[in-house]
Amino acid sequence: MSARMIVPLLFGLIGCGILLSLGTWQVQRLAWKQGVLAEIDAKIAATPVPLPSALSAMPMRYLPVEVSGDHTGEELHVLFSIKHQGAGYRVISKFVTSDGRTVLVDRGYVPTPRKDEDRAATGVRLQGNLHWPDEVDSFTPNPDLANNIWFARDVDAMADALGTEPLLIVARATSATTPAVQPVPVTTQGIPNDHLQYAITWFLLCAAWAGMTAYLLWRIRQRTV
Repeated sequence: MSARMIVPLLFGLIGCGILLSLGTWQVQRLAWKQGVLAEIDAKIAATPVPLPSALSAMPMRYLPVEVSGDHTGEELHVLFSIKHQGAGYRVISKFVTSDGRTVLVDRGYVPTPRKDEDRAATGVRLQGNLHWPDEVDSFTPNPDLANNIWFARDVDAMADALGTEPLLIVARATSATTPAVQPVPVTTQGIPNDHLQYAITWFLLCAAWAGMTAYLLWRIRQRTV
């Protein structure tokens, strides 16, 4: 091997080592994320419990609960769409439990023409999951209060608007069937898990780096023959 090949070879080996380590790290992150998602799925599907008196967002996120009470008919509407069904709204309802607490319930999806139906209901039993969605950022428009159109589920702001506890139950099943609202239960589908794509990207870059290094070494060798 000529002296002119040593530096490119070292540069190529170091680059491949770095790219391989990044790809391996993403594979490890993938296994970790899959474990986290499996834990969340198990928590979502657990047996519902009565609504706890003391609530904390992070430990109790996704906790399945069962409550009974009344939908007052006071609602907030969040722009939402479902594939193959089109644009509509999530219905966020003010709900008074049988023991006197007032909370928010995400009843689910209705198409745009049914936005302003009267959905007040009494003696309702529902099961769902506690949730504090992280949907608001600096790009989220302020709600159109005049037309009751919100652009994200902001639990604190919605609780202030309807005068409830800052607590959202996302309905999974309910005894209130008229008028119909299509539940959109909590799932892990919206939680990003891009580690496999990242790993593939790093490994492909490593292969490209190795190929470029081999080509450069071949060119150097040809010049020295």
